[in-house]
Amino acid sequence: MVKSIVIAGVGGQGTLLASRLIGEAVTSEGYDVKVSEVHGMAQRGGSVITYVRYGEKVLSPIIPLGEADVLVAFEQLEALRWSNYLKKGGLLISNTQKIDPMPVITSKVEYPNDIVRVLSEKIENSYFLDALEIAKKAGSVKTVNSVLIGRMARDSEIKKTTWLQALEKTAPPKFIDINIKAFEAGYNYGI
Repeated sequence: MVKSIVIAGVGGQGTLLASRLIGEAVTSEGYDVKVSEVHGMAQRGGSVITYVRYGEKVLSPIIPLGEADVLVAFEQLEALRWSNYLKKGGLLISNTQKIDPMPVITSKVEYPNDIVRVLSEKIENSYFLDALEIAKKAGSVKTVNSVLIGRMARDSEIKKTTWLQALEKTAPPKFIDINIKAFEAGYNYGI
């Protein structure tokens, strides 16, 4: 069986490091993994999406609409934008942070105010957390990715020790301890 994860965010939020962390963890557990990154206008705060698929044998990293087991969203609007990738019964882990896209900044449209409600009604298995605030408490706003992956890891079949070892291999050496603290905070969120 192949598991499919979509990671969605805005350029500079750490989505690519998150995909590397997942890849390292699942590879350590003996799974085949394929990752595909779409950067878009990442350098300008545009949407960034990464597909991660793992299992005994994975032929393609591409995840069709309605086939993702998990969507990890680093920003509310990105959660809404990519929610159609989730299959029925899929898991949504979303940061509550809002980052205004260019059309909102230029007053062409308004940022939707009811994203959490809409997604909660649409996706039964959805969790929303202020990963930015949790990351600040862990010691750095740059650990939002570790907070979100920590929350996702709690619902995965991968052992927690494997996740922590993978984090030690993928996080910048100076920030391993802070990332572990952020991961633990995400893992334990809501318990």
